[in-house]
Amino acid sequence: RDLMLGTSILTILVNPFLFTAAELFGVSIALGAFFAGMILSESPLSQRAAEESLPLRDAFAVLFFVSVGMLFNPAVLLHEPVALALTVSVVLLSATAAFIIVRAAGYPLAMALMLGAGLAQIGEFSFILADLGIGLHLLPDLARDLMLGTSILTILVNPFLFTAAEALCRRLVPEAVPTPEEARAVAQVVLEPTTLTDHVVLVGYGRVGTLVADGLRKAGIPLLIIEEAEDAYERLRNSGHAFLHGNAAEDAVLAAANLPAARILFVAIPEAFEADQIVEQARRLNAALPIVARPHFDAQVEHLLKHGATAVVMGERELAHAMLAHAGAAA
Repeated sequence: RDLMLGTSILTILVNPFLFTAAELFGVSIALGAFFAGMILSESPLSQRAAEESLPLRDAFAVLFFVSVGMLFNPAVLLHEPVALALTVSVVLLSATAAFIIVRAAGYPLAMALMLGAGLAQIGEFSFILADLGIGLHLLPDLARDLMLGTSILTILVNPFLFTAAEALCRRLVPEAVPTPEEARAVAQVVLEPTTLTDHVVLVGYGRVGTLVADGLRKAGIPLLIIEEAEDAYERLRNSGHAFLHGNAAEDAVLAAANLPAARILFVAIPEAFEADQIVEQARRLNAALPIVARPHFDAQVEHLLKHGATAVVMGERELAHAMLAHAGAAA
């Protein structure tokens, strides 16, 4: 209800602006969706909106890349190799320019290298600008093929650039890039291990996690919450709960939660990949620990159980069971 109300208010506020902008300046629907997402991300409903839209995220990501791949004309690699190489060089030059500007401003070498590597690819707005330019007859149709080819090539090369930048930084400024062992040591120093025993560890203080925490507090059960999101962290600071601020998928964070002395672990986050990691690492720390996880898809149920979850609670299934229970009572 709150999400629907917030979305309705947001739509009422944004739609007149978008309609006026579309009529006067020809602003696209994509830009309107971008503004709506930016506004919603700063609201208290952002985490719930992310949870509700999670099943669509992967589908839209796949649809986006498949669409881009279908638009790309491979013949441009053979017919226009020089033009494509020049377009790629412009992107790499912009990354180099960013590196030079950051270094000239006095920032560390590691920051300049990582920023340059991060800018060495084309963003999604380039596709919107290309379509707009072609629609206004400012660019030829060949520009779309060159931009798509450049984006695919730079996306493929970008991970290697990050690896090269990290290796170069480690060689030139060894102290700027800690080794994994050093990073874990720093995390262990920063995170103060909990003194709780026979406690419940709850990963995630979102919509589901908040309800679980409130129920455990009423029952007088000792509770430790692990949360990484900044908005939830701000709420935790004023909640009175014991908590750790960090990613529960990291070994140092789970070690600070004292899982060997815990009575149960609840994994209430919607991210499937991180939930699998947390369950697997928690099982290594305490082989007998009951672990209850929250899957979003049927396929994730078996995956979590395989990685060590004791039980899973899927929202859709629990709703169905509750409805069937009411049907049995009515009969």
